Amino acid sequence: MKVVTWNCNGALRKKFQKISELDADIYVIQECEDPLRSNHPEYQSWAKNHLWLGDTKNKGLGIFAREEVKIELLEWSNYYLDHAVKYFLPCKVNDDFNLVSVWAHQNNSPNFGYIGQVWKYLKINKLLLKDAFIIGDFNSNAIWDQWDRWWNHSDVVREFEELGLKSFYHQSAKEDQGKESTPTFYFRKNEEKVYHIDYIFGPERYIPNLLKFEIGKKQDWLEYSDHMPVLCHY
Repeated sequence: MKVVTWNCNGALRKKFQKISELDADIYVIQECEDPLRSNHPEYQSWAKNHLWLGDTKNKGLGIFAREEVKIELLEWSNYYLDHAVKYFLPCKVNDDFNLVSVWAHQNNSPNFGYIGQVWKYLKINKLLLKDAFIIGDFNSNAIWDQWDRWWNHSDVVREFEELGLKSFYHQSAKEDQGKESTPTFYFRKNEEKVYHIDYIFGPERYIPNLLKFEIGKKQDWLEYSDHMPVLCHY
């Protein structure tokens, strides 16, 4: 199966043909519009097998799959102490495995923005996340860890590893968290401000069977988004 995650930077209706060149079975797309409320029939047709959530019709989190791939929404909680965390969209794929799509949000939280949202979702659903794929834009990296926080990026990665989940990039590239040589994000498309903030975490047992892992090249994708697509084929 081939899976792609990409923050499309909005207007997926104008870019879905480009991302389709990657020929994936499943696309996890951040900042995309709701297909059901789109006025673009070609986009609606492309997105006929999808799940989506968002606060506005113009910008949300979507999972898009080939027609023959079954994706079933999972009714997992996204509430931590009566506060909703953003944005996490879990599904079961082909009655076989669970996939959680991620677009980590600041969520108006001065303390628990971005990786704090992922940490809260992990606390809510930890037992359910065992053996799942967790894929998307985390808006986070170990370089931003803070000494007085217990929900740092490194803390989340450690808890994922306790569940048997590994970052496919770091396993394939043999690099440590926070020392990535390949960026996934060009801040405001500035080639001098680059970061690695998009991830595919999955069960460690899949790694020996990983056929391909790649991150899109800036010359191919920067005109479309400040994020590069991340692809794994296993």
